[in-house]
Amino acid sequence: MTVLRLACLAAAFIASSWANAADKPALLSNGDFQTDADGDGTPDGWPVPKGGLGYAKDGTNVYLHLTSTKPDEMVMAYRQVRIPKGVKAVELSWKQRTADLKVGKQSWFDARIMMQWRDAANEKVAGSLPAPNTNRNSNGWIEKSVTFLVPANAAYLELMPTLFQVASGTFDLDDIVLKETDAAPVEAEAKAKADAAEEKRKKDAEKRQAAAATKAGKDGELIANGDFQTEGKGGAPDKWGALKDDLSWEKEGENRFLRLKSPTPGKLIMLYRTIDLPKNTKALEFKWSQRLANFKRGKENYFDARFMFQWLDAAGKKMPGEPSPAATSKNTEGWVVKSKSFLVPEGAITLVLMPSLFQVDSGTWDLDNLSLKPTDPEALIAAAKAKADEDKLAIVEPEQPDRVKWPSELHVEGNKILTKDGKEIWLQGVNVDSLQWNPKGERVMRSALVAMDDWKANVLRLPVQEKFWWGKDASQKDEGKAYRELVDNVITLAANRGKYVLLDLHRFRAPKREHVEFWKEAAAKYKNHPAVIFEIFNEPHGTTWEVWRNGGFVEDSKAAADEDNFLTPEEKALNKKGFHAVGVQALVDAVRGTGAKNIIVAGGLDWSYDLTGVAKGFALDDKKGNGLVYAAHIYAGKRDWLGKVMVVADKYPIIVSELGAVNKKFDFMPAESQEDAVTWVPRMLGFIQQHKLHWTAFSFHPGSGPQLITDWKYTPTPEWGAKAKQALSGEKFPAPDKPR
Repeated sequence: MTVLRLACLAAAFIASSWANAADKPALLSNGDFQTDADGDGTPDGWPVPKGGLGYAKDGTNVYLHLTSTKPDEMVMAYRQVRIPKGVKAVELSWKQRTADLKVGKQSWFDARIMMQWRDAANEKVAGSLPAPNTNRNSNGWIEKSVTFLVPANAAYLELMPTLFQVASGTFDLDDIVLKETDAAPVEAEAKAKADAAEEKRKKDAEKRQAAAATKAGKDGELIANGDFQTEGKGGAPDKWGALKDDLSWEKEGENRFLRLKSPTPGKLIMLYRTIDLPKNTKALEFKWSQRLANFKRGKENYFDARFMFQWLDAAGKKMPGEPSPAATSKNTEGWVVKSKSFLVPEGAITLVLMPSLFQVDSGTWDLDNLSLKPTDPEALIAAAKAKADEDKLAIVEPEQPDRVKWPSELHVEGNKILTKDGKEIWLQGVNVDSLQWNPKGERVMRSALVAMDDWKANVLRLPVQEKFWWGKDASQKDEGKAYRELVDNVITLAANRGKYVLLDLHRFRAPKREHVEFWKEAAAKYKNHPAVIFEIFNEPHGTTWEVWRNGGFVEDSKAAADEDNFLTPEEKALNKKGFHAVGVQALVDAVRGTGAKNIIVAGGLDWSYDLTGVAKGFALDDKKGNGLVYAAHIYAGKRDWLGKVMVVADKYPIIVSELGAVNKKFDFMPAESQEDAVTWVPRMLGFIQQHKLHWTAFSFHPGSGPQLITDWKYTPTPEWGAKAKQALSGEKFPAPDKPR
């Protein structure tokens, strides 16, 4: 005996005890359309006639009459019905009549009664609802009914009899009754249907998984025609479907490959392919060859060339746990081979593969030799567990300010930085990166804590960006509130340990009007906070000392090619046209205009390396604050430390707020000018200690070079991080015989 038949027998038995069902009051008033108390021609409680919505009579009987006045038009009557508390199931019954009915462009463009649940606040409520429909003419009036369950939080039912974009027709309704009914048989029937549907889905899934295993064969390959060599119907590669104008099947010699090409900036170009997986597939390895040319990223950092992935269950519904995209944002030198491995979540039977040029400005992305095979999950499971453990460790709860533990306010006297009671302080620390490129940050609080507690930093340089501060990134929905709170939390974390934070506006070339506005706001927020120092502009370059100090027009520069590593496409375009810079002095004035006396740090030209202009009359004016410190950024390849940096050391304090080296050469500096890290690092640290320069090493992030750490366990890089950690712990390095 089938499950459905058992459910029907149970429902019949339960119905016998529901003797008073017919006595239940109607929930919908005037469902027969007969009452028109004010005589305005509109039945009470129903909408006023308009367009194809109206009311008609057969003798004295009034009914709802919907008429399609033109093809593809939506004609709808709307009624909201209050559902009393405690009602668990309802029955909707009605009479209907259809004539001259022709469905619209889609098969579901027909005559139907749509319904929607809403809660007491009039918000939509999820829940299964029927949509009784017809696409045929009736032979006069016919009676219909449906029963369905009421969600626990539903307070209203919206009834919407509709001619849904039909080609033509009339839809008449009368004697609409909505009444409470016994929930038990409805629940039993719903469960039986759900069980039957689940059983069918399970069998269908097993068939698809078995077919996938058969197609995979001995080598396990799951992507048929992944090399695009086999032609299918219509001249397109077999198994890949028809290709639109922006997707093409290209040929070089005897080799065929897929090409995605962006025709206009901002357009999404995507191919969609579903791949069923054999049963018990736990992990997959995806490999492909690619070639990217003429590429320009779109308005956001993630507008690039990428494979997006999605999991589907047996019912075809999206599942959580989708693999992160495999993204590319730089042109390649010819074809390159890439790979990515990921775990398969429980219940997933289909992987959706979506190669996309994701709203880029321009680019041609060629793809070939796509391969997807099951792989051993053990290493991936171990990596996932390790990451989960790391993520757990990364959580650092915000602290309440404990002002008793806060450090002394600082001020400048001559070329020294002193505490409030006149003691000299030596600021030594690291750059805690990521807030300049990610509005959510990347383990910022944990990194700050490790830098202070384990690496003994007494100052953290915290790069920020005004775009995120004001919440103007597409991913931010709170006008920057969470971003500013995170900055606050880092500052409090440091202050509660008696340490300092160098708040760095991480921008390039020359300051603009928006940077003045940023400092008016940020300086007012942290005005006279004893732990906060302001580094007002990260790396000026490509202009004159006059413009650096006082502002002026900044023309297109040949150095823009280097700057492309750091700026968005919009900023690059603006730089090529030139812009008006406000000058670094304007940033100083903006800070002091708030009443903030915090020490200000200002970098010179040549990407904050060259301080010679300060010595030649372009020093900044600061009569209202606690003094100025000048910043130098020194990397392997920067020469003449004495002539470019120490030229002002007798008059002003100097902080080397970025420094570092790795064995790999930087691509934005001539390779021949760069000294190997193994010799440069100890010489640089010795030079800093010799002159007691303040310093913040770059970078306390495993993905931002030159890296101090190799991973999120904060393992020091051998050539740079290990030496910097030793210096922060007090180890002395020999002064260099010949500074570069």
